[in-house]
Amino acid sequence: MELGLKGRRALVTGAGKGIGRDTVKALHAAGVQVVSVSRTQSDLDSLVRECPGVEPVCVDLGDWEATERALGNVGPVDLLVNNAAVALLQPFLEITKEAIATSFDVNLRAVIQVSQIVARGMIARGAPGAIVNVSSQASQRAIANHSVYCSTKGAMDMLTKVMALELGPHNIRVNAVNPTVVMTAMGRIYWSDPQKSKTLLDRMPLGRFAEVRDVVDTILFLLSDRSSMTTGSSVFVDGGFLTN
Repeated sequence: MELGLKGRRALVTGAGKGIGRDTVKALHAAGVQVVSVSRTQSDLDSLVRECPGVEPVCVDLGDWEATERALGNVGPVDLLVNNAAVALLQPFLEITKEAIATSFDVNLRAVIQVSQIVARGMIARGAPGAIVNVSSQASQRAIANHSVYCSTKGAMDMLTKVMALELGPHNIRVNAVNPTVVMTAMGRIYWSDPQKSKTLLDRMPLGRFAEVRDVVDTILFLLSDRSSMTTGSSVFVDGGFLTN
C-alpha cells in the first residue's frame, strides 16, 4: 500500500535502537526527511551511515533544558513519533524516587515537551500533522515489577486522548501504538527462555511475539493519510493478548 509520505519531514525519538531505529529506516526508504533523536551518539553515527541524509540530534530527553536547546529550533515537522522510553523494573515495595523521576521524565514528560514543540510549529504554519506515541500493552495489564513502567504507559494512553481532543481542531491527529513483547535484539535475549515466555505466549491467540516490522508498519499507517479519520486511538499490536 502506498502511504504517500514522500516529501514530508518527521521527527523520531529513541531512534538509535529497536523500534525507533527501524521506524527511521522505513520513513527514510519512503522518501521522508527524518530528524533522528537519541542520547547515544554512536547509534546516531551508525544510523547516518546506514541512511544518508538523516538529521541526527543527540540529547537526553530526560533533561528538559537540554531538550529545549536541542529541539527548540528544529524547524518544520509534519510527523512525530514519540518512541523514547526507559523501563526500570523494581518490585513495588522497592521502588525508588530515582526510578520514578527518571521514568516519568523520559516516558511522559518528554512526550509532552517534544509534542508541544512540534505541534506549536504545525499550528504556526497552519499545517496538518500526525503524532504517534509508542505505548505498550503494559498500559492495560498489571505486570509484576513493572509498577512505574505500567503507570507511565497508562498515563501516555490518556495523554494521547487529550492531545487528540485539543489538537484535532488544528488538523493534528494523535494516536498510540501499544505493542506486546517485540523481538528487538534486546527482546530476543530477554525472552528467549521458553519457560519465561510460555506464560505470556499462552495468553496470546496468535501464539507469538511481535516482530519490529509489525509495530513499524502500524506506526507508518497512523502517520499516513490512510488513517485520516483515526485520532485518539490506542492500536494494540499484541497478538490478541488483551482478548483474555
